[in-house]
Amino acid sequence: MIKRRKTREITLGTLKIGGNNPIVVQSMTSTKTHDIEATISQIDRLIKAGCEAIRVAVPAKEDAEALKEIVKYSEVPIIADIHFVPYMAFLSMEAGAHGIRINPGNINKKEIVRDIVLEAKKRNICVRLGVNSGSLEKHLLEKYGYPSAEALAESALNWSEFFESLGFYNFKVSIKGSDVIQNALANEIFAEKTDTPLHIGITEAGMGTQGIVKSSVGLGILLYKGIGDTIRVSLTDEPEKEVEVAYEILKSLGLKKKGIDIVSCPTCGRIEVNLPNVVKQVQEALKDKDLSIKVAIMGCAVNAIGEASHADVGLACMKGGALLFKNGKILKKVTEENMVSELLETIEKYYQEV
Repeated sequence: MIKRRKTREITLGTLKIGGNNPIVVQSMTSTKTHDIEATISQIDRLIKAGCEAIRVAVPAKEDAEALKEIVKYSEVPIIADIHFVPYMAFLSMEAGAHGIRINPGNINKKEIVRDIVLEAKKRNICVRLGVNSGSLEKHLLEKYGYPSAEALAESALNWSEFFESLGFYNFKVSIKGSDVIQNALANEIFAEKTDTPLHIGITEAGMGTQGIVKSSVGLGILLYKGIGDTIRVSLTDEPEKEVEVAYEILKSLGLKKKGIDIVSCPTCGRIEVNLPNVVKQVQEALKDKDLSIKVAIMGCAVNAIGEASHADVGLACMKGGALLFKNGKILKKVTEENMVSELLETIEKYYQEV
């Protein structure tokens, strides 16, 4: 079992982060925030996918003004993403944003950062303090020669100390880079020296297989070491996909349960059924079900009985049909034509019993 790093508890709206609270899955809308209808529509889809906190871009005044209606509508906390125009942070807080994300390296004057922090403190608004290689302070670049993990961690620690010197503790830190190893090292260095909650992710991970693998490895390294209080999988894809992948990463490490955990074999020349089709049918039928059980769908006798018997419900396929398992015991033999419907019926009954 993974022992999570002990961090202080902070609040984002009504959401508790850090401490003994579960890891929070976040994403970000890809709409123009001032397009309220499109933004709310995407927020709905993200919430349906299981997203627990949503960030929206606020580059201009019209976006900040739209926050009033968006925040009022959303069932989950809304975080305003601020870059280069610090005035948007004040407008976003005034509009009711539950949190703001700032990168001090993109704000020219420390006094402005101070004013933002003090305003957040006054309104009890959560701040995400962002640090990345593209906005590292000049003196740290000169000290380390390049945006090293040590430089990133030092920047995050310096700004954290500044926030705390103002009596402000309701913040989390994100140290992000596109290099998996550098990203992991920077977060580890920071985590060893403070109890500040960490938001983790791999920025600019990419799309498709590359993006998913890069994010999974990068997040997996940190999560296995107990690091991470909120996460985002950054993909060049629909935001809902980010949420789906985030939950799969957390499920694979036993850190969060959402949806059915389907185990299936990679197939080989021994299988006698169209296993990929069976798995796809089951996934499609259960995609909107919030069931926390393990289902095994195995293609032949080599691993089928052993693997299926360790799942809550399972199929051990063979020529012409399959053995249907529940809690490690064979229920009956089913035909190939009926195996999917029989499995789904058994899953439904299992869920009603637990």
